[in-house]
Amino acid sequence: MKKIIFILIIAGGWYVNKNGWPDFVQRSNSPVITNASLLSTPTAPTSFKPRTNSPASASSFRCDGRQHCSQMRSYDEAVFFLRNCPNTKMDGDRDGVPCEMQFGR
Repeated sequence: MKKIIFILIIAGGWYVNKNGWPDFVQRSNSPVITNASLLSTPTAPTSFKPRTNSPASASSFRCDGRQHCSQMRSYDEAVFFLRNCPNTKMDGDRDGVPCEMQFGR
Protein backbone atom coordinates (compact mmCIF):
# COMPACT_ATOMS: atom_id res chain seq x y z
CA MET A 1 0.00 0.00 0.00
CA LYS A 2 2.85 2.40 0.81
CA LYS A 3 4.42 1.71 -2.57
CA ILE A 4 1.20 2.58 -4.39
CA ILE A 5 0.85 5.86 -2.48
CA PHE A 6 4.48 6.71 -3.18
CA ILE A 7 4.03 6.02 -6.91
CA LEU A 8 0.89 8.20 -7.00
CA ILE A 9 2.72 11.07 -5.31
CA ILE A 10 5.63 10.82 -7.77
CA ALA A 11 3.25 10.64 -10.75
CA GLY A 12 1.34 13.68 -9.50
CA GLY A 13 4.54 15.66 -9.07
CA TRP A 14 5.66 14.67 -12.56
CA TYR A 15 2.32 15.80 -14.01
CA VAL A 16 2.49 19.19 -12.29
CA ASN A 17 6.11 19.63 -13.39
CA LYS A 18 5.26 18.92 -17.04
CA ASN A 19 1.81 20.56 -17.33
CA GLY A 20 1.44 23.05 -14.49
CA TRP A 21 -1.35 23.01 -11.93
CA PRO A 22 -4.73 21.79 -13.20
CA ASP A 23 -7.46 24.42 -13.66
CA PHE A 24 -9.58 23.06 -10.80
CA VAL A 25 -6.84 23.75 -8.26
CA GLN A 26 -7.53 27.06 -6.57
CA ARG A 27 -4.46 28.61 -5.01
CA SER A 28 -5.26 30.99 -2.19
CA ASN A 29 -2.78 33.86 -2.01
CA SER A 30 -4.84 36.06 0.28
CA PRO A 31 -2.76 38.83 1.79
CA VAL A 32 -3.03 39.73 5.46
CA ILE A 33 -4.79 43.09 5.74
CA THR A 34 -3.15 45.37 8.26
CA ASN A 35 -4.65 48.69 7.15
CA ALA A 36 -8.41 49.38 6.94
CA SER A 37 -7.92 51.48 3.77
CA LEU A 38 -6.83 48.34 1.92
CA LEU A 39 -10.31 46.86 2.31
CA SER A 40 -11.73 49.15 -0.40
CA THR A 41 -8.94 48.43 -2.92
CA PRO A 42 -9.53 45.26 -4.93
CA THR A 43 -6.45 43.27 -5.83
CA ALA A 44 -5.97 41.01 -8.82
CA PRO A 45 -5.62 37.34 -7.92
CA THR A 46 -2.22 35.78 -8.38
CA SER A 47 -2.25 32.75 -10.64
CA PHE A 48 0.30 30.05 -11.34
CA LYS A 49 1.60 30.05 -14.91
CA PRO A 50 3.49 26.98 -16.09
CA ARG A 51 6.73 27.54 -17.94
CA THR A 52 6.34 27.24 -21.71
CA ASN A 53 8.93 26.78 -24.38
CA SER A 54 9.34 29.09 -27.32
CA PRO A 55 8.54 27.37 -30.64
CA ALA A 56 12.08 27.90 -31.91
CA SER A 57 13.80 26.20 -28.96
CA ALA A 58 11.26 23.40 -28.79
CA SER A 59 11.79 22.49 -32.44
CA SER A 60 15.59 22.76 -32.54
CA PHE A 61 16.47 20.81 -29.35
CA ARG A 62 15.15 17.68 -27.67
CA CYS A 63 15.99 15.83 -24.47
CA ASP A 64 18.22 12.91 -25.38
CA GLY A 65 19.93 12.00 -22.13
CA ARG A 66 22.85 14.43 -22.23
CA GLN A 67 23.58 15.93 -18.80
CA HIS A 68 26.96 17.70 -18.83
CA CYS A 69 28.31 20.96 -20.24
CA SER A 70 30.94 19.12 -22.25
CA GLN A 71 28.09 17.54 -24.24
CA MET A 72 26.49 20.89 -25.19
CA ARG A 73 27.23 22.68 -28.46
CA SER A 74 25.84 26.11 -27.52
CA TYR A 75 24.64 28.17 -24.60
CA ASP A 76 21.06 28.10 -25.91
CA GLU A 77 21.18 24.31 -26.04
CA ALA A 78 22.44 24.18 -22.45
CA VAL A 79 19.63 26.51 -21.32
CA PHE A 80 17.04 24.29 -23.05
CA PHE A 81 18.42 21.16 -21.38
CA LEU A 82 18.58 22.81 -17.94
CA ARG A 83 14.96 24.04 -18.13
CA ASN A 84 13.33 21.06 -19.82
CA CYS A 85 15.28 17.85 -19.28
CA PRO A 86 15.64 15.76 -16.11
CA ASN A 87 18.89 15.00 -14.25
CA THR A 88 21.07 17.71 -15.81
CA LYS A 89 24.35 18.54 -14.10
CA MET A 90 25.10 21.91 -15.71
CA ASP A 91 24.32 24.42 -12.96
CA GLY A 92 26.57 23.72 -9.99
CA ASP A 93 25.75 26.94 -8.13
CA ARG A 94 22.02 26.65 -8.93
CA ASP A 95 21.65 30.21 -10.18
CA GLY A 96 19.79 29.24 -13.36
CA VAL A 97 22.76 29.90 -15.65
CA PRO A 98 24.20 26.69 -17.13
CA CYS A 99 27.82 26.09 -18.16
CA GLU A 100 29.20 29.43 -16.96
CA MET A 101 32.84 28.35 -17.35
CA GLN A 102 32.36 26.88 -20.83
CA PHE A 103 30.27 29.66 -22.39
CA GLY A 104 31.58 32.60 -20.36
CA ARG A 105 28.32 33.79 -18.86
